Amino acid sequence: MTMVAALALVRRFGETRALDGLSFAVERGELFGLVGADGAGKTTAIRALAGLIALDSGKAVVAGRDPAVGGAAVRESLGLVPQQASLYPDLSVAENLRFFARLFCLPKKVFRERAERLLGITRLAPFADRRADALSGGMYKKLALACALLHRPEVLLLDEPTVGVDPVSRRELWALLHEFVNDGMTVLLSTPYMDEAERCHRVALVHQGRLLLAGEPHVLLEAFAREREGAPPTFETLFLARLEEADQADQADQADHKQKARPS
Repeated sequence: MTMVAALALVRRFGETRALDGLSFAVERGELFGLVGADGAGKTTAIRALAGLIALDSGKAVVAGRDPAVGGAAVRESLGLVPQQASLYPDLSVAENLRFFARLFCLPKKVFRERAERLLGITRLAPFADRRADALSGGMYKKLALACALLHRPEVLLLDEPTVGVDPVSRRELWALLHEFVNDGMTVLLSTPYMDEAERCHRVALVHQGRLLLAGEPHVLLEAFAREREGAPPTFETLFLARLEEADQADQADQADHKQKARPS
């Protein structure tokens, strides 16, 4: 079952097309990665899927609903960990969890059970009384993840969750994501790190708001290796090669338009 669908998404900011007809789909229980450089359109895509920004055209679908108009039904099925700060810095770990529990009207018993489990698996239990602004980068990201999971969403969206995180916390975050996916959750995350792409079930390589290619990482690498006939490629060399090809195609298109625009 398709849990997340981006259908020809277009979003402009002035003269810039942050999304330029981007399309992809994520199935239930899948860990899907949006991979691209800074400015590729990853954050805009996640914000559109979360219903936080309007689209100029195209359609976003999450758990069978349009997030822009789905209201409470979409919010209950969706968890979001944005790239920017999403917690209250002057509240403690436990207080942030209680605040998010109230947003979703969780009964006290349910909250206690879920908070205890989340604090345990994120290893934040010893720091329950520490203020959010006193946490390390990795601990902060894990608290944001715990808050997003309190209501047990079907779909989890994460915007570059490991940026600014130390290697140990990064490894722990990925272990948590795989645990959630194994339990049936659908996870869509964005990342600028090519090595993280290989940890996903499928990936979409994004450039200038457009889809360059999509598929299972090992399948994409095998096809690239056959194409290049050389040393085994990495996902980084694959991405950079496709990026260069896309830029060359754009330059050729621009030159062609200029040639056609000249008076004969």
